[in-house]
Amino acid sequence: MSRPRVLIVGAGFAGYRAARTLARLTRDRADITLLNPTDYFLYLPLLPQVAAGVLEARRVTVSLPGTLRGVRLVLGEADAVDLERCAVHYTGPEGGTGSLGYERLVLAVGSVNKLLPVPGVAEHAHGFRGLPEALYLRDHVTRQVELAADDDPETSAARCTFVVVGAGYTGTEVAAQLQMLTDRLARRQPLPAGLRPRWLLLDLAPRVLPELDERLSRTAARVLRARGVEVRTGTSVKEATRDGVLLTDGEFVPSRTLVWCVGVRPDPLVEAVGQPLERGRLIVDPYLRLPGRPDVFACGDAAAVPDLERPGAFTPMTAQHAWRQGRVAGENVAGSLGLGRRRRAYRHHDLGFAVDLGGVRAAANPFGIPLSGPAAGVVTRGYHLAALPGNRVRVAADWLLDAVLPRQGVQLGLVRAWSVPLDTASPELARVPGAPPPPAARATAGPPTEQAPPPAAYEPRPPGREPPPAGSDPRPEGRAPRPPARGRGPESARKPSGAGAAGSGPDRPAPGSPERAGPAAPEPGAPADPADRPDPSD
Repeated sequence: MSRPRVLIVGAGFAGYRAARTLARLTRDRADITLLNPTDYFLYLPLLPQVAAGVLEARRVTVSLPGTLRGVRLVLGEADAVDLERCAVHYTGPEGGTGSLGYERLVLAVGSVNKLLPVPGVAEHAHGFRGLPEALYLRDHVTRQVELAADDDPETSAARCTFVVVGAGYTGTEVAAQLQMLTDRLARRQPLPAGLRPRWLLLDLAPRVLPELDERLSRTAARVLRARGVEVRTGTSVKEATRDGVLLTDGEFVPSRTLVWCVGVRPDPLVEAVGQPLERGRLIVDPYLRLPGRPDVFACGDAAAVPDLERPGAFTPMTAQHAWRQGRVAGENVAGSLGLGRRRRAYRHHDLGFAVDLGGVRAAANPFGIPLSGPAAGVVTRGYHLAALPGNRVRVAADWLLDAVLPRQGVQLGLVRAWSVPLDTASPELARVPGAPPPPAARATAGPPTEQAPPPAAYEPRPPGREPPPAGSDPRPEGRAPRPPARGRGPESARKPSGAGAAGSGPDRPAPGSPERAGPAAPEPGAPADPADRPDPSD
């Protein structure tokens, strides 16, 4: 007798836990396949510590083959979902295409950076949703401080000014962790004329961490301001350029760094499923099933799950909900196959939140008890160790070493600016030179042609060094609009700004389509919040 086929798309908080729960309940009585672009689960809440150099990058990744016994991993990105034929079409990491059939489908594709129609943001800002973006940001911040040491005063001040937009979980932790990193870099390499790194945290909300208890918000704001971070509520970015950002209050801030942490939106694949949506998310019933589709489940940021604690509302897009929904989805899929317990509706009670503010500082309210300072720091780190599906000893060892040894401030140069564009459907993947074109390009471009690698971001060249050979570092002036991926709905509109400058400054994205890893390079001359917390308890 053949085993039933279960396909899970996405290995974020919801997808990973759904796969783990299914594997435990079915015990090899079902054929479980997990489709994901990478071979790891990324623990997003600790990503700011990777960017700050506290944790090594692999510490926040958990191997899928190593921890999901009995689950077959297929590397690739889903391009289209055919509900009538019970199949999901995908593209592999080397450009090959394939199709996976199923008898039960779990859609847990997660979310991507939310874009707003702010001129210049797509060209000059970087998000913070994946490991490549964290590695790039650390290199970029380190480079700006090092270059400022030998630049003219005006340029040095711009290089040492860092702007973070969005004072939710991600933005607050990024500003807190990286401010401590730049202070350490400045002490190691003194800046001219007593210049100090300047950090701005912007948000239109009236306070930082607006989604949390006001006492936690006040604690976080107090810690940030004590370190010199300029917390500006009721303010955001009106326009971004290569030389700085224009704020909504009319002030122009010279800067070479803009970090975009304003929130997330569901993966564009969700819209292409063709089912009813609620603000871009698939509407499901309390049992996480699509209405009229008993064989299809959705959870995490891709699903609008009814909040049974607040009738008429939907659960927010947080990792805490995604983690718990993943377990319920796994149990209900197993139950629908007669291989597990009785199905149950998703219901959740908050047990508290924790925000790491760097060093020994944090803000937390476990079980509604507000904490701050070192006590909150201990609770926060203990919480992360309990929530991590793996690497606990390695993470604890990195924390210990960071407490007793000086932090290494070096540039690895592994991720370039053009490889982590803000407008991407795959923040977990960096663009790769010379990789096959995306499915949309193959479908519309006609016969395949020889592809040139995407242009690299400009880096200052030491005097006397010869330029690279012709064709090895093309820098067309414009930026081509991103073609829609196969089977996906339209992306958020983007208003180009500052064309011609996108690749002209250090670390600015090179022109080209910010598609998934390995998009086709543009023709020369063409225009060119884990953030919220998963909760390990149930």
